[in-house]
Amino acid sequence: MRELIEELEKINLAIFDLDGVIYRGNTLIPQTERIIRELKELSVKVVYNSNNSTATRDTYVKRLENFNILADKSDIYTSASITSAEITKIKRNARIFVIGEIGLRKELKNKGHVILKNDANYKSVDFVIVGLDRRFKYQDLAFAQKCILEGSAQFYATNMDATLPDSNGFLPGAGTMVKALEVCTSQKPIKLFGKPSPFGIELIIKNFNGSIDTTAIFGDRLDTDIRAGNLAGITTVLVLTGVSSRNDVEEIKRNPIKNYEELIPDVIIDGLSSMFK
Repeated sequence: MRELIEELEKINLAIFDLDGVIYRGNTLIPQTERIIRELKELSVKVVYNSNNSTATRDTYVKRLENFNILADKSDIYTSASITSAEITKIKRNARIFVIGEIGLRKELKNKGHVILKNDANYKSVDFVIVGLDRRFKYQDLAFAQKCILEGSAQFYATNMDATLPDSNGFLPGAGTMVKALEVCTSQKPIKLFGKPSPFGIELIIKNFNGSIDTTAIFGDRLDTDIRAGNLAGITTVLVLTGVSSRNDVEEIKRNPIKNYEELIPDVIIDGLSSMFK
């Protein structure tokens, strides 16, 4: 059996981003399914943490299965599932207006929240929650603005990703919708629940009785995956099959910005196949 590279030999809980690490759009990144299988053979627990809130966790399980990667629903953490868990801690059975897709809506409904339409009484809305919405409507934006400015709704968002990896390049991410609401309300979200927030990582470690010393995150974005891992205190691995590059890391080192250390990975690998020696 092959061995992990030295920097990862102590890892027994591996958190993988999906888009840009496991696949791009509908295309599996070569050798990924073999690497996941080999990790499991080494008794490494494999889980997934995606900022994409559009799909349900059941959908992600099926998508991975189509790539010959077996996973349980409990192995999947999305910005939608994390958002619903955290919102429920703030208020149970809330009345929520969502700019987002089925993944976010179902996660919130499953926690007992009521999802409102844009013809509801804006004064009755507890939260406006924004995620990626590929059918983004002006009418929804206008209603969300009214809920926040004229009602008492609190503004939350799943994440601020500027782009979404696609098999043909990149598409606009959730940050596009969040910024639109920021501009028309002159307010920022009270909290972002997806990466770079460490909420998801901390939840995963807790749920699997893990330790920060033996947990690693594998991601393709410095500003989300790597920052989140560094904030959580775990090992961070930049995988060069998605958004960020070695040049991005070197540029940050040459021209440091505030808290730039949060963006610097512990390990850089060309692809998941480079995990083994």
